[in-house]
Amino acid sequence: MNTCLDIIRSTYEGSAEENGKHLLDALAPDAIWTEAAGFPYAGTYVGPEAISTEVFHRLATEWIDYRATVHTYLADGDRVAAFGVYSGIYRQTGKAMQASFAHLYRLENNKIVEMQQFADSAMVRKAMA
Repeated sequence: MNTCLDIIRSTYEGSAEENGKHLLDALAPDAIWTEAAGFPYAGTYVGPEAISTEVFHRLATEWIDYRATVHTYLADGDRVAAFGVYSGIYRQTGKAMQASFAHLYRLENNKIVEMQQFADSAMVRKAMA
């Protein structure tokens, strides 16, 4: 049986394709995904289709080699935090960025029901300007 920590790790530690597949498998049908205010994709998205289209499709098409590399996980029951660094090159400007992030997940019945992003949005926006 996978723990909450195992489920979240599986969405970061493989190839981009594996991570995406594991994330879609782990999302509850009504999962709430909140991108931080000030972040280019800021807002709250509900459900796997909206999350995939409004966040991950945009990251995949607007950035070259976009990555979320986790250096620390913390788990407390049904909550898991992932801390790391975003990196990538914005296609339109050709500028690279690195920005710190924290993601806080809440799971129920081994499904992600909520994710809240905290990010150094200024570094991401700087690459986009």
